[in-house]
Amino acid sequence: MGLFYHYLIKKVMDDKQKTGSADRTRININEGYELDYWSAKFGVSKEKLKAAVDTVGTSASAVEDYLKK
Repeated sequence: MGLFYHYLIKKVMDDKQKTGSADRTRININEGYELDYWSAKFGVSKEKLKAAVDTVGTSASAVEDYLKK
């Protein structure tokens, strides 16, 4: 993984305002840090990620499959 990806993960993990465990099965496009994380993870723009979520829903696996097509 690239340095930017690791930076995003550390940034999210270090945010003490965010409590509870992360749900890595769902994508919340209303949270900036999630847009950053998922767009970096899938290697797509935030706009393309939003369009994919609008098309297939918030399931991370469904979005990943859609983006691979």
